[in-house]
Formats: sequence, structure tokens, C-alpha cells
Amino acid sequence: MSCVAPADVGDIQSRLLDHRPVINAEIRYFVREFEEKRGHRESRLLENLNKMVVEANDQMLPPNVELISQQLSDVSKRLEAANHMAMRVQQRELEAQQSTQLQTNMERLKDEWADFLKEQQRLKENVDEEHAKEVGELSTRYCEMKKDLTKFSPF
Repeated sequence: MSCVAPADVGDIQSRLLDHRPVINAEIRYFVREFEEKRGHRESRLLENLNKMVVEANDQMLPPNVELISQQLSDVSKRLEAANHMAMRVQQRELEAQQSTQLQTNMERLKDEWADFLKEQQRLKENVDEEHAKEVGELSTRYCEMKKDLTKFSPF
């Protein structure tokens, strides 16, 4: 068995498990690559871009927002007016449709009433014919009975 000194164990442990030296070296490389070699070029570009966006927002946004707000208000009013007109047209169309339907129903009822009156007239004529026929038969019978009565009567 080999004998390992406690200092050697600490050194081995720090080499195997402590990654700070490697990470620090990577961080230094990253910083040197982006700050020193490129000379803050990206940060200057981002700052310039940020300034341009802020200026554009300051110059263009307030008038455009007011204009858009006014236009939306106008569009909203026009839509309300158009909706109101569409409802009126729809109401008139419904009334016209109901009027047409009512007129159709009235014409149908007039036709039915005319048919009913014709049928009643036909039935009346049939009853009148039967009545006249019965009256004729009864008259004939009573005349015959009167003749028969006069035969038997001395006066």
C-alpha cells in the first residue's frame, strides 16, 4: 500500500474537484475577446441604436397615438351609425315581409270567404229546391185530399 500524505490528498482534491481556475480563465478570455479586442464596438452600436429608438418614440409616437385615437373614434362613430342604419333596414324589411305575409293571408281569407259564400248559396238553392218540391208534393196531396173530401161531403 502506498502512503499518501494529507497535503497530497488536498492537492489532488483541488485539482479534481475545484473548477474555479478553469472557469476564471474562460471568463478572462471572454472579457478580453469582447472588450479589449473589439474595443466596445457592440456596446457602442447598441447604445446608438437605443438612442435612435428613444428619439423615434419621442418624435413619432405622441402625434401618431393622438391621430390613431381620433381615427379610431371616428371609425367607431361610423360603425355605430352603420349598425343603426342596418338595424333600421332590417326592421323595415321585416315589416315589409310581415305586411306581404298579412296581405297574402288576407287574400287567402277573402278567397276562402268567397268559396264559403258560394257553398252557402249552393246549399240554399238545394234547400229551396227541396222545399219547393216538398211544397208542391204537399199541395198536390192536399188538393187530392180536398177533392176526396168534397166527394164525401154533401155541401
